[in-house]
Amino acid sequence: MSHGSSVFVDERGVCASDRVGAGTRIEAFSQVMAGAVVGIDSHICGHVFVEGGARIGDRVTVKNGVQVWDGVTLEDDVFIGPNATFTNDPTPRAAQRTPREQWQPTRVGRGATVGANATVLCGVTLGPGCFVAAGAVVTGDVPAHALVAGVPARRIGWACACGARLPADLVCAQCGRRYRAPTDDEAAGLGECP
Repeated sequence: MSHGSSVFVDERGVCASDRVGAGTRIEAFSQVMAGAVVGIDSHICGHVFVEGGARIGDRVTVKNGVQVWDGVTLEDDVFIGPNATFTNDPTPRAAQRTPREQWQPTRVGRGATVGANATVLCGVTLGPGCFVAAGAVVTGDVPAHALVAGVPARRIGWACACGARLPADLVCAQCGRRYRAPTDDEAAGLGECP
């Protein structure tokens, strides 16, 4: 990947990274710092800040007003809603800065959605295909395809890869995909049936 002519950067945006993939759009008043990685065909909407050390995969949408800090990884096909919040320092203080090696990484799995105004604390993993509802506060790991909501966020159901809430039989009424329930470890999340 390189920041080449096939990357669109609005004249009011800043892209200091040379590791931005083809087809990616960086809109007005957004900043992608040197050292950040952004994959192909991603969309960095207005007023987004991507810190050096952040990693954004392919086909990711980051809506307006989001900050993606060093240590945050957004895997491929992730959607981050407007004003969602990430952190990387578990004990922030202005007078005594936490050394970088004590920052805690956050990973958002492939195909996951983080809704508008949700807060994701550092050190958690959001499983592939999970769906974090708007306004939720995520304080722990979220299993694959879990639908979580509330403060703190709790699982209230399961989500299909298409985004629809799954019924009890785990067959999506919208797209027909079928899932198998977790066996004895719900933390593993749902598995998609072949």
